[in-house]
Amino acid sequence: MSDSKAAAAVTLRTRKFMTNRLLSRKQFVSALSILKALPPPCRHGSVLEVIHPGRPNVSKAELKEKLAKLYEVKDANCIFVFKFRTHFGGGKSTGFGLIYDNLDAAKKYEPKYRLIRNGLATKVEKSRKQMKERKNRAKKIRGVKKTKAGDAGKKK
Repeated sequence: MSDSKAAAAVTLRTRKFMTNRLLSRKQFVSALSILKALPPPCRHGSVLEVIHPGRPNVSKAELKEKLAKLYEVKDANCIFVFKFRTHFGGGKSTGFGLIYDNLDAAKKYEPKYRLIRNGLATKVEKSRKQMKERKNRAKKIRGVKKTKAGDAGKKK
């Protein structure tokens, strides 16, 4: 199938859209519906329609790309989509999205696991034995000293 046909069946609707100045981002709930034929896309950007007949779902990378075009975001790395669930029977998925003003704000406010998933941070590889030793050292100590006990193992 051609790309023009494939660009008319996915509708991207944003609900509960708000600008959060404190966290330097725009946030919304996204409902993704896969439909057969729709009118042309809305100019002001609340609805995005693209065709993908027979697709069970749409990748997060593709969603980020379409949101970047829709909200005129320069860097797609500032967009985070997560918690997407496909509704029973297929054809519709719902999830959350955040669009940060810049990459620095994203790195400051996003949880580390989401930064790792989006390729903006690297996961620290620890051996199973190191984690168990640190846990057992911390069990012997109370209060604030627990963090120091964990750090002592790193110096060795």
